[in-house]
Amino acid sequence: MLPDLETHPQVRVLIHGELPAYQEVTEAPTIEIGADDGDNDWLDLRITVRVDDQEVPFEPLFQALVRGDEAMVLDSGTWFRLDHPDLIRLRDLIGEARELDDRPPRDGARLNRFQVSLWDELADLGELSGGAAWQERVEALASLDLADRPIPIGLKATLRPYQVSGFQWLATLWEARLGGVLADDMGLGKTLQALALVLHAKDRGELGQPFLVVAPTSVLETWRGEAERFAPDLRVVLLGETERRRGVAISESVAGAELVVTSYAVARIDDVAIASVPWAGVVLDEAQFVKNPRSKGHAAIRRLRAPFVLAVTGTPLENSLMDLWSLLALAAPGLYPRADAFSAVYRRPIESGREPELLDRLRTRIRPLMLRRTKSEVAADLPEKQVQVLDIAMNPQHERIYSRQLQRERQRVLGLLDDPEANRIAILSSLTRLRQLSLDPALVDDEHAEVGSAKIDALVEHLTELRREGHRALVFSQFTRFLRRVEARLDREGIPTAYLDGTTTNRPDVIRGWRTGDQTAFLISLKAGGFGLTLTEASYVFVLDPWWNPAAEAQAIDRTHRIGQTSKVMVYRLISGGTIEEKVLALQERKRDLFEQVVDDGGALSGAITAEDIKALLRED
Repeated sequence: MLPDLETHPQVRVLIHGELPAYQEVTEAPTIEIGADDGDNDWLDLRITVRVDDQEVPFEPLFQALVRGDEAMVLDSGTWFRLDHPDLIRLRDLIGEARELDDRPPRDGARLNRFQVSLWDELADLGELSGGAAWQERVEALASLDLADRPIPIGLKATLRPYQVSGFQWLATLWEARLGGVLADDMGLGKTLQALALVLHAKDRGELGQPFLVVAPTSVLETWRGEAERFAPDLRVVLLGETERRRGVAISESVAGAELVVTSYAVARIDDVAIASVPWAGVVLDEAQFVKNPRSKGHAAIRRLRAPFVLAVTGTPLENSLMDLWSLLALAAPGLYPRADAFSAVYRRPIESGREPELLDRLRTRIRPLMLRRTKSEVAADLPEKQVQVLDIAMNPQHERIYSRQLQRERQRVLGLLDDPEANRIAILSSLTRLRQLSLDPALVDDEHAEVGSAKIDALVEHLTELRREGHRALVFSQFTRFLRRVEARLDREGIPTAYLDGTTTNRPDVIRGWRTGDQTAFLISLKAGGFGLTLTEASYVFVLDPWWNPAAEAQAIDRTHRIGQTSKVMVYRLISGGTIEEKVLALQERKRDLFEQVVDDGGALSGAITAEDIKALLRED
């Protein structure tokens, strides 16, 4: 073009300096990644791209890639196309690192020590230099499959093969001081694997400070019992009461201990005192208890002084992807530092179904730091579990009462859905009344005490037959008033029972009485019995009412379908036909899909309960 302009009669061309010779470079760019250990948690990256032995200024290159420019011209006149696969991949990886960083640098990028897979993918693009200490920790995870550490001598148990690999994974995380999430299916021995880790730290001489286990109050004795049984050489201290009630400072109480077990309640109330103690590591049992990032319990855990945090849960995701973020914020706080960024980058696009391909990237990012095995994968010797839905028809009087109440609640709730967040309590109150009414009209109004419950009638029939055959059953409900009505009816029918709910003060005695007794049915509220129990004496389970969260039901069912069970487990889910319970069942399936898609590589997507979900619950078929 320039020669044409020079010969044009009406154009005067002035050239200042030496005219560059524009030339396209077609050879592949070379990428060099320099790294500096900024501090213990962050690695500062220096990205250098060269074409034809010329260095390309990174920030203009990155911006050109983000804009989708076709080519870039250097000051020398050399130009090159920007559609090379390595450049596109570099753009995506650096963009992801900056997007998730709470303090992104103006040039280059930073990686947190938990962003292992992101580092691996960057390393595949070019030559690496620097960051030796950081790379050493990352390579420890990369060589995880080659790890072969001896099982601790003090462990008085024979680990199953999957528990051995679980221990090796935990030991690798521990040695790299990278926290993680042990998310094995319920009943696969997560407590035993965690105890093996503590003993491993002891064998390495790394228990100068004690390990802290934080668990629900109801399972503190379980932890102490498991430690005495499987790790009797550990010096264990149980902190079941607050510092004020004990009258002894926490620092004094834990002196000389190697394993300290306390509850989420004590950790929340004594947060300052517990945070003042340096811990070798922290194990969060049933970690979903502190999944709410705005709760005092979550904040108390984040303040703990520990280089290693292990979240233990069979349900890392219950309602939304933000449940998973909350656990990672405790165990791997640098992986996704900002909740808003995680929500924008992953939660909204995935749960809405707009960008399902992001799911693969999310799985890749969390895979080094989360281990999950299901019973079907690793416990082939576990007896079969069969789940059956029993449709229970209400008696005519019960049905009429339900229909009248449904019309009133539908009108009320639909009027509140213009602002579901502000009216959340009122909406849930209406839905709860309908759920109670589906069980027994007496739960809503004492005047209906004589109407009866078809569910209780059906349960009595099943338990009567099981008693004749010598079988035992667990019976779960959300509602303790309903469980008490069930208990009274079974007592009248001569069917012996045990009972457990959140108000039970002698929980260990009740459980021991069931294990050594001959009661036909153990009546348990879902919240009190959904975790921390092994009840393999029963081979039948009755779930009297569906809960919004399928993971909570699965936890309850797996009190009996776990290691130690020798009989086939039959699960009956009782559903009142033509009621809100049928809609809750459908909602459960969508939530189960989300869990499987993210955690177990399953089917379609869903999210937390929305206004549309509530409308569907109240819709007439």
